[in-house]
Amino acid sequence: MKTNAIEIRNLEFDYGEKKVLKKLEVSFCADKFSVLLGINGGGKSTLFKIVAGLLKNYTGEIALFGKDMTTIDFRARAPLIGFLPQFNQSVFSFTVEDVLLTGRTAFSGFSIKESDRALAQVIMEDLSITHLKDKAINLLSGGEQQIVMIGRLLMQGPKILLLDEPTNHLDVYYQHYLMEKLKKYAINGFTVIAIMHNPTLAFQYADHFYYLHDGHIHTAVNPSIPDIELLEAVYNMSFVEVEKNGKSFILPFGEQV
Repeated sequence: MKTNAIEIRNLEFDYGEKKVLKKLEVSFCADKFSVLLGINGGGKSTLFKIVAGLLKNYTGEIALFGKDMTTIDFRARAPLIGFLPQFNQSVFSFTVEDVLLTGRTAFSGFSIKESDRALAQVIMEDLSITHLKDKAINLLSGGEQQIVMIGRLLMQGPKILLLDEPTNHLDVYYQHYLMEKLKKYAINGFTVIAIMHNPTLAFQYADHFYYLHDGHIHTAVNPSIPDIELLEAVYNMSFVEVEKNGKSFILPFGEQV
């Protein structure tokens, strides 16, 4: 039986007179890598902030693994959902290891355990950033900082990874490297939900695709198959499907529809 990690019903939110989300309804399956596509300013980040508990003045219902989100306190939410916002630039000279360890504060407070350090070591090895362990995060490149912040999120051990533009600041190699990691995390029991602006990259790696347009989320009959018509409606431009070496790629065509 299919399990939903997040269920949203009749969600509405506005910034003053601007209604951003309009009776939005969507369910995100557990243990899948899902991508939410849409234009800048369309409400994607707002939706993630609401689900992460950072915005309160909404109407509607949100459930995490079947439990009403309003009944889950901060401490109980940490092992359920982890949120990586779009901008994370650090101005403090904490080492990479110290930044990772802050991901355990909801569990250990400021008393770091040896098990926390051991977990940080495992995550650094998994993300191939062990060589950065003692370096100050504010001296790293934007891409390196992004990888470190994803590692910090993993330190929480949340069931749901909510990522707002996780490939921001990454070069082409690390974009694909990270997408492969996120797909692996979904296979290994995480629910990964990411906002992305690059449908070509999203369609290569994600399991399910969702499209936010005019305050509503639209889903194809089969959410695992890219829907070019929905994509064109969202971005108001043409896309074309290209075959290469037995694989299908969807690329922007550059014309308005």
